[in-house]
Amino acid sequence: MTGSPDPTLAPPPPHYATPSQKPLDIKLWNFPWWVFKTVIASVPVYQPKRRPITMSRLHGLLRPNLGEPIFVIGAPRSGTTFLGDCLGLLPGISYHHEPVLTKAGSRYVYEGRWTHQQSARLYRLVYAWLMRLHFDGDLRFAEKTPRNSTVVGFLADVFPDAKFIHIYRDGRDAALSLSKKPWFTKEGMKKLQYEPGGYPMGPYAHYWVEPERSAEFEATNDIHRCIWVWRRLTEVALDWGQKLDPERYHELRYESLVANPSQEANRLLRFIGMEDTASRNALYTALKKARSDSVGAWLRELTETHVAEAEREAGPLLRRLGYLT
Repeated sequence: MTGSPDPTLAPPPPHYATPSQKPLDIKLWNFPWWVFKTVIASVPVYQPKRRPITMSRLHGLLRPNLGEPIFVIGAPRSGTTFLGDCLGLLPGISYHHEPVLTKAGSRYVYEGRWTHQQSARLYRLVYAWLMRLHFDGDLRFAEKTPRNSTVVGFLADVFPDAKFIHIYRDGRDAALSLSKKPWFTKEGMKKLQYEPGGYPMGPYAHYWVEPERSAEFEATNDIHRCIWVWRRLTEVALDWGQKLDPERYHELRYESLVANPSQEANRLLRFIGMEDTASRNALYTALKKARSDSVGAWLRELTETHVAEAEREAGPLLRRLGYLT
């Protein structure tokens, strides 16, 4: 496997119209800065476990456990953060929200700018650092980063016993929600800021945008661009899912999670092999907090023009997932 589902989908590094559109690079001279950013971003969002110091925890400082890691993938605003936070409540999991350095590194993996060996070493080092940082190296590593949807093949090679949980939702709801964030909107570019993974906020084409359509991506309106983000990252995750063994890949529909949290919790726990009572109770309680008011919000808030535009861009995928007849 490689970092892209099809080698033809991994173009050379793109050319940017202006320096302000270019993402921040990872270089040897600024590597300490990237490490610092990764640590600083991790500390306030990590969910620590209150437990005694044991020999197992001390051993985890020396040899962090990267066996059977769990990766939550999917398009942004599709429930990835909610699901990741829920998994982080399980007693046996050390959960990490979008590690900055590997989030930025996905671009290098996808574009083939690093060798497989270099990429594998970086990802293992970062994950091990984070587990040491939080003194949870004896637990089971888990993380969520939407961009990981583009490099599932690479992660599956580096971590041959990894489990991938792909959560998705109606793309029209995801696009509406994403359009209210500054990450891909024209309003966002006014902030003159970079998101943690190194891209400038605003309507700029990321590495996974089809290169022949990058100008269109940047020129279109926010709703169209946001459902484009949903389509691209959802379809690439689905494509990778078809290539993985069933015991390694699990799909979760956000709407089903809202409607049947206990049933979906059982399926998840069975998939990751953590069906003990403590894990079951923690996940049951967490998943029941899924917001039902976010389901179908597009019906109330999107104009007919935006809906038509969204369906032109992502109609086949919406039909494939049962959201459009």
